[in-house]
Amino acid sequence: MKQDFLRKGIPMIVVSLLCSSIFFSCKKDAQDDGNNNNNGGGGNTTAKTDEDSLKYLMYRLMQVTYADGGRNADAGLPTYYWYGQVPALDPFSSTYSTAENLLSTMMTFPEENGTRLDRYSFLDRTGSLANKLQNGVIEKTSGTTGSFGLEVTYALDQDNNTHLMVLYTDKNSPAGQQGVQRGWEITAINGDDNVAYDGESGANTTKVTNAVYSSASTTFTFKKTDNTTATLTLDAGSYNVNPILFDTVYNVGGKQVGYFAFYTFSSITNSDGGATATKQLLDQLFGKFKSAGIRELIVDLRYNTGGAVSTAQYLCNAIAPSSAQGKIMYYYTYNDKLTQNLAATGLPASISFGTTGGLQLDHVFFVTGNQTASASELTLNNLKPYMSVKLVGNTTYGKPVGFFSYTISTYDAAGTEKYLADLYAINFETKNAQQVGGYYTGIDPDETANDYVNIPWGNSSDENLSKIFSYIQTGNFRQAATEQRMASNPALRLNQPLSIPSGQFNGMVDYRK
Repeated sequence: MKQDFLRKGIPMIVVSLLCSSIFFSCKKDAQDDGNNNNNGGGGNTTAKTDEDSLKYLMYRLMQVTYADGGRNADAGLPTYYWYGQVPALDPFSSTYSTAENLLSTMMTFPEENGTRLDRYSFLDRTGSLANKLQNGVIEKTSGTTGSFGLEVTYALDQDNNTHLMVLYTDKNSPAGQQGVQRGWEITAINGDDNVAYDGESGANTTKVTNAVYSSASTTFTFKKTDNTTATLTLDAGSYNVNPILFDTVYNVGGKQVGYFAFYTFSSITNSDGGATATKQLLDQLFGKFKSAGIRELIVDLRYNTGGAVSTAQYLCNAIAPSSAQGKIMYYYTYNDKLTQNLAATGLPASISFGTTGGLQLDHVFFVTGNQTASASELTLNNLKPYMSVKLVGNTTYGKPVGFFSYTISTYDAAGTEKYLADLYAINFETKNAQQVGGYYTGIDPDETANDYVNIPWGNSSDENLSKIFSYIQTGNFRQAATEQRMASNPALRLNQPLSIPSGQFNGMVDYRK
């Protein structure tokens, strides 16, 4: 659909929106004749640069409508969940030098009881996130460096000295392929051993962040858990994501207990609708658990910042009892205008359980922390009405809202597309079958536990696992003597979450066609 609007004395600039992965495929022109109702804002409504185009289309998409190029605010369908709290703004104002500046301003307005609600919306100018989350592929392209597949943190020893530690590595990544393990300490980067923590914006912290997450090649000196050292050069590259960091089956007090650590909700279906490697891996994992006859399940989401809701739905179906089949899994809440037009948009009001996985579980335990966000929180919240769900660790991040993905592009007179950015602005909120949601400050654990980074995955001395094993055997989490013994161990390194900005996406995305 193409509409041409000319205003005398103003050059025609073709600005189009490609709506991908939501509702329907469409290409919308956003040229303006100067008479649009721009939600009450905007005087100069003709884009002059690609950045103007991006600001304009982002604003109209969020605040006016996705369906008709933003030409009719009254009859339109704004996509932003909190569009009603954002006042009229002029996207072409010199106040906003970039689209990110405009978006940041818009995000300041949604609040509840004085608390800012939108900590989440963002623009991705590389398009790499969609490839990673939906297709499960980290790809090195001309516009991106790829990734080492390495997550790091600072941790404290008994004397409160900081140590730069490896949280985890993806098995398929350059770091994983070179054998880098959770709990290794990084003692030097590119030969520089000045890597101690010096504050969120300190020179050392910035240096480390750039070297780990933004560099094409970095040489690391590691101190391994056996106190030997290794110097490895990692080259950022492309790889297929393996979201399962570790899995095993324990025998605890005569009961079979399944355990897996899961670091991202990469989608189970790709952009073509086919099964991804993530689905194949999860199928194999739950097949193993079912064959082992597990009666308890531990899902370690302590570093899982979210991803695709399709994978959350998969996990809920795989874990839930047969009695949940066909019942409500969770409800969606949209803004008022989308809610009034659900039939036209094709958006669901709710999602129900499908065929469940056949496990007969007494409990499911989730290991959580303040990086446990969004799709992770959705998964555990969905299961609470139907089975015994226990959380061990620390309070989750707090993100009961999610995104649809929109690709914003411009088109020249010949119809050639120029990609500008993918927009992730909050579009919906979720609540479980009992209408429980709204956990903007996080979900508290049933039992707190420390995260000692240099205890290997699956080791029974991990404080989270130790407490869960105690509960399985006795019905009681508490092990005071064990906690005291671990706290007095000078070799342990206590994780300081978010001491370094994570390289992982934080959120949940519904890649609904």
